[in-house]
Amino acid sequence: MSRKVAAGDIEPRLAEPSGAVAAGCHRGVASSARAPGKRYHLGVTRLDVLDTDRCVGCQCCIFACARRNDDVSLSLACIKVRSAGGISRGFRVIVCRACEDPPCAKVCPEDALTLRKGGGVTLIPELCIGCGLCRQACIVGAIHWDSRINKPLICIHCGTCALHCPYGVLGLVRNDRPGALAAVPSRKASHDPG
Repeated sequence: MSRKVAAGDIEPRLAEPSGAVAAGCHRGVASSARAPGKRYHLGVTRLDVLDTDRCVGCQCCIFACARRNDDVSLSLACIKVRSAGGISRGFRVIVCRACEDPPCAKVCPEDALTLRKGGGVTLIPELCIGCGLCRQACIVGAIHWDSRINKPLICIHCGTCALHCPYGVLGLVRNDRPGALAAVPSRKASHDPG
């Protein structure tokens, strides 16, 4: 007998330093802008692309992200998968990299983006005016847009996408020490198309 698993029931996989994935224990709790009543357990973990070469473009991560807010539209996910130039060149996973000093938060004129423990930002929807400056400032292009509510779609690092990735491309990693995140190269420096 199968049981439908609600997004709040999901215990995301946590990637250990050895590369092994284990069940995560999270101290904090967050919700998303489109589903403020749903709670996701967060702590000092962040989503990470563990092995982009394993991505086959199945988009399970995108569907899982959209479904966590009871939406079934791929355009309403906080993660995207793009071709890196055809199947032979593989795929790129576009998701928040949890910057230690996020440029998106710096440009927000209303302080609607607050720093998240573990890196990245959390959106305060009531403060957001929908100007789109955060989207323009993101150096990896990971802020997507919900045109229905005129607000950004920002990854909350809940790990739902990692749980549903059948190839181990994504995982949650601990980020409990200062300087743990690597610098992220500029989009302009990237040689990948698109």
